[in-house]
Amino acid sequence: MHVSMLARTGNLVKDMKNDFRNYAVNHLGMSSNTLDSYARHMEKTAGGVMVPTSDYMNPYILEERQLNVTQMDVFSRLMMDRIIFLGTQVSDQSANIIQAQLLYLDSVDPEKDIALYINSPGGSVYAGLGIYDTMQYISSDVSTICTGMAASMAAVLLVAGEHGKRYALPHSRVMIHQPMGGIQGQASDIEITAREILKLKEELYKIISEHSGQPFDKVEADSDRDYWMIAGEAKEYGMIDKILVNPKKEA
Repeated sequence: MHVSMLARTGNLVKDMKNDFRNYAVNHLGMSSNTLDSYARHMEKTAGGVMVPTSDYMNPYILEERQLNVTQMDVFSRLMMDRIIFLGTQVSDQSANIIQAQLLYLDSVDPEKDIALYINSPGGSVYAGLGIYDTMQYISSDVSTICTGMAASMAAVLLVAGEHGKRYALPHSRVMIHQPMGGIQGQASDIEITAREILKLKEELYKIISEHSGQPFDKVEADSDRDYWMIAGEAKEYGMIDKILVNPKKEA
């Protein structure tokens, strides 16, 4: 790659990162502190050798080419290819970032697919439903790919991908179960919370049933306890459409 082409690639990454940051802060009203805090969290959990930074996208990668080496952060580079990665628990913070990324990429080109890679143990149901609704709201098809584990709320996001575009790697695990919650306090408060958990449970089961094609009663029965599936079982259940295998290595 010539130096001029390398420079253009680096500039494209930088422009997209700045464009996304401006979109998230100015258009969606997100706090810049939220972006920076999430960046620091990703830096701590991603592992490997990284260049510390207060910028949103971390960690950095070094692309070596003839005559030059350029530094770019991996998540910005992935966003150039319309790839979003959920590699943490589903929390308010991670959900806000992912929703912003979905909305941003949809605004850039609503005709192109967005790939959401998932390796998550799940987390907040409310935060996850925010991601789910955004996936259904935008015009771009969202393809979902499980790269390790999609459990609990993350499994709901996996099955919610565009039909025919939901994938998993061969040794992935998918798990569904009923929502969990706990509260202390007066009896009336406990009763209110219990009613809300029952509403959430029905809502989640309806989503899984709708996208997987399984009857609601079966989803409800299977989710009474942790229901683990390997990739092949997840395909049979309707959670994914295809198991991804490198055709060259398969041959």
